[in-house]
Amino acid sequence: MSKSNDTIQKTIIVALALCIVCSIFVAGSAVLLKPVQVSNRMLNMKENILRAGGMIGVHPSKKEVEEAFTAVVPRIVNLETGQFVEPSEAGYSSVDAFDQKRVSQNPNLSKVLSSSEDMAGIKRRERFAKVYLVKGDDGIEKIILPVRGYGLWSTLYGFMALKGDGNTVLGFGFYEHAETPGLGGEVDNPNWKALWPGKEIYDDSGNVAVALVKGGVQPESPTARYSVDSLAGATLTSRGVQNLLHYWMGQEGYKTFLNKLKSGEAGNV
Repeated sequence: MSKSNDTIQKTIIVALALCIVCSIFVAGSAVLLKPVQVSNRMLNMKENILRAGGMIGVHPSKKEVEEAFTAVVPRIVNLETGQFVEPSEAGYSSVDAFDQKRVSQNPNLSKVLSSSEDMAGIKRRERFAKVYLVKGDDGIEKIILPVRGYGLWSTLYGFMALKGDGNTVLGFGFYEHAETPGLGGEVDNPNWKALWPGKEIYDDSGNVAVALVKGGVQPESPTARYSVDSLAGATLTSRGVQNLLHYWMGQEGYKTFLNKLKSGEAGNV
């Protein structure tokens, strides 16, 4: 009489074989799909940069994104000197390969922030940043800057786009966060983002003046040109957005670079 196939030993062998086959399939799929995933991430990043600068429509095609991005000049900036540098100075072979998030985590390319310095809640600040410039007949027309900072539940990653004067906002938006839908998540609301164009970052003395105002901006207020309505019911997220802007537009962030760009001392674009 033949032995039953329903033995514990055979069950374990079949289960192990199935696991191995599935592991090989999953690993192979990950390897094969990685180039597609990287390409899609890059395309999504380009789209967010262009959207901040008001350079594309609501639902652009891949071709439209790629064509529009040809007008954008990415450069690496030393945040301490405010000058353009070659990618090799930041440890990269090209501007495209530069990964600002990784640089911010590299002890040799970033610095730890004290609690008094860290108003944005980022813990470390990189020495180098990738900025995006759009040139026109009269010089730089648009400056698109990556920003980040902690809200209520998460770090918000986004872009602030300025006119060539380094002060007037063209657009502002986030591409990654985990804030509460319907509250802090309203940073994604097109109506809120539409409040930013035309606002100014700095006052007449050069101080960071941009602010989110609880209860709404009064048009007759002398600070209206720096002010945007805060997010309703999302006090901590609103405070986080204001703090990250004050940090990144301040001396520790892009202020030195923006001043040198306007004066022509940042280097050749």
